[in-house]
Amino acid sequence: MAAFICAKAVAAEPTLDVATMPRVATIDPRFQSYNIEMVEVTGGRFWKPYGAAGAKAELFAARTPIDLHNGRLRKLAAALSPAFLRVSGTWANSTYFADSETPPAAPPAGFKGTLTQQQWRDVIDFSHAVDAPIVTSFAISAGTRDAAGRWSPEQARQLLAFTRSNGGQIAAAEFMNEPDLPAIGGAPDRYDAAAYGRDFATFRAFMKDTAPDVTILGPGTIGTGADARARFTVSAAGVDAVSYHHYGALSARCGGDRTARQALSDEWLARTGKTFAVYRTLRDRLAPGKPIWLTETAETACGGNRWAATFTDTFRYLDQLGRLAKAGVQVVMHNTLAASDYGLLDERTHLPRPNYWAALLWRRLMGSTVLDARVAPHPGFHVYAHCARDIPGGIALLVINNDRRIPRKLTLTAALQRYTLASATPAGGTVQLNGSTLALGTSDEIPDLNGVSTAAGTIVFAPATITFLTVAGAGNTNCR
Repeated sequence: MAAFICAKAVAAEPTLDVATMPRVATIDPRFQSYNIEMVEVTGGRFWKPYGAAGAKAELFAARTPIDLHNGRLRKLAAALSPAFLRVSGTWANSTYFADSETPPAAPPAGFKGTLTQQQWRDVIDFSHAVDAPIVTSFAISAGTRDAAGRWSPEQARQLLAFTRSNGGQIAAAEFMNEPDLPAIGGAPDRYDAAAYGRDFATFRAFMKDTAPDVTILGPGTIGTGADARARFTVSAAGVDAVSYHHYGALSARCGGDRTARQALSDEWLARTGKTFAVYRTLRDRLAPGKPIWLTETAETACGGNRWAATFTDTFRYLDQLGRLAKAGVQVVMHNTLAASDYGLLDERTHLPRPNYWAALLWRRLMGSTVLDARVAPHPGFHVYAHCARDIPGGIALLVINNDRRIPRKLTLTAALQRYTLASATPAGGTVQLNGSTLALGTSDEIPDLNGVSTAAGTIVFAPATITFLTVAGAGNTNCR
């Protein structure tokens, strides 16, 4: 698809005053972050990537532990830094940390998986190598509990002590992963909000005594219904920052019915904002003033649909970042870095997918001060503004034309650099930047991601394209 077109008829043509765009939020420098699931670290059964077209969608496939020393993986992860590395997920709830050099042949009773010392050393080393402090959660399954069913912090104590003694940094921690799905997550039978509140209080007291420098996140729930609200209510007073998860729907593996055609709809893009609004309302009532982190999100739950690995999902990926940054969310953690169909990188080759290139452009261009572009909402067209990264006084725009048919226009009164992402078909597995296909070099060199110098005036955005614009001479005083 052509990235630059002329059109006789386009929608209304807003003129942007880049010098006076007001500041509306400031996000964490590690705003754009990612997950490596605990089951990737330990090895085990995880969401199976789709096979050939028409093949039956299976749920899980066995996988060996991820090689965190892989040079390509480290290089591409480091290019997204600074970031947070979250090592958690449903499997973490029942993973035993073997606090000895010789792990048991099988997990002890009450656990389903084993994390060895060497595997956690590899996480620590990877974290340092790519400038991504660790965010995690702890085991809460039957093996961590006393005869009365109460949670004991001993496993958490051993993991924290080992991390510290090996020079690691756990920046933040949730008590458990998704407490509103207790049966799936390995919690005891009938693990209700009262039991969670009791255990969370134990967890908070333990953390404040043992690791007071670690930010306590919670509740880390996935839903917006009564179960999630109840767990928020019993833990809100004890968190340092509110955390939640968002998936707009289930993938085909788990019975979802989303289609690729729906993936560019405004209704689909808006779902992340609706989930956030629920948690913001709860935060304002129960934990006023505390920051909000989205600690797990992707195209759909259960490993993503087939198009999660294509340019089709890049519209959701970048719109979600723009939308939530403007709302003041501090951190957004994509699931995953390199596993299943929703990974930024292919899990076998670690080659970049379209969302990775989008993430890299966001990292290089969008700063942590969020502005209001003051473009009226319009179906199929979304504009987000930040201070430009490392350009004093400069601004950066993210312009998403998710309409498949209609070109859009903006007028800017200053010269700019343009970076347009497009694909011959949104369902393609490759993406072009200003007409050139993005790919690693023969020695895994990341290509130059250069913009096209563009004079002040009217800019046309082709259908189904995503464009970053940087205006170095904006002179915006909020960006100095």
